[in-house]
Amino acid sequence: MVQIALTFLMLFIPLTDIADDFTVIQDGKTLVSAHRSEFMETLLGKEVIDINKFNYFLQQIDQKTYQPPVNAKIDKYGSIVPEQVGYRLDHQKFKHSFYRYYFGRGHSQIEVPRLTLHPRVDSELLSDIRIKRIGQYVTYFNSRNKQRSHNISLASEAINNQVVFPGELFSFNEIVGKRTKERGYLLAPVIVKGELSEGIGGGICQVSSTLYNAVDHAGLEIVQRYSHSRRVPYVPRGRDATVSWYGPDFAFRNKLNQPILIQSKIYGGQLIVLILSSDAINYNQKNIPRAPNKLPIEINIERNSDSK
Repeated sequence: MVQIALTFLMLFIPLTDIADDFTVIQDGKTLVSAHRSEFMETLLGKEVIDINKFNYFLQQIDQKTYQPPVNAKIDKYGSIVPEQVGYRLDHQKFKHSFYRYYFGRGHSQIEVPRLTLHPRVDSELLSDIRIKRIGQYVTYFNSRNKQRSHNISLASEAINNQVVFPGELFSFNEIVGKRTKERGYLLAPVIVKGELSEGIGGGICQVSSTLYNAVDHAGLEIVQRYSHSRRVPYVPRGRDATVSWYGPDFAFRNKLNQPILIQSKIYGGQLIVLILSSDAINYNQKNIPRAPNKLPIEINIERNSDSK
């Protein structure tokens, strides 16, 4: 009797309530499930797909499934950390599967179709372009100034392991990003020889200036560089490169015949930037004046909320 009753009830359950969904699976788990009725709209008396709703659906799945590729890099011990491939949604295959479900009947379940994204820098390339040192520069800072040292460390990490291919433009602001509290940058409340530090992200210009001198030493093309309004103590006069998120940038172009690798390291109160490449590189190294190794006098100040 129970089986007869259940069979009778099933006859009156709408078909849309039975497994009639479009289900997307990833790694054995349900990523999303939807019914064709959610995408229907009436146009000239006919039921068609609501493109806006479908595109939003597609965008949501795209965001959930996207995995960016990770470049190979050199760790702090000098070993190469292998690259990792990434993935993104294959829009063409996904649309084909969805349209087949929409205009067909019944349930459809698919494994999310993905395209493989290969990193720009793999282990083989990295091992090839770490061989020859074509440029370098060292500047010095007071490691006891924790806030400024912290900012220098963050910016140094951002440019470290960056690879610039032939013809490519390197932008310091683009690579380092906006210097904000949310991204870990600190207020550096000091005056150096009468010049007020830049506030949030104070110390960043020492990284850009060190990079500029290393790049110039390697003979790369300087595209954009601006000096501070006053002399800074960590590089010789006229050898600085001021940067600001809403202002000046430091940029250079690799016009050489091989990719170049930037290595930026901190040892105590030394910031060292190396420009490396392969044995096949053709370059003309320039003579660059060294940075002073005497630490500047820093004066702590009290800053109110209106200070810049």
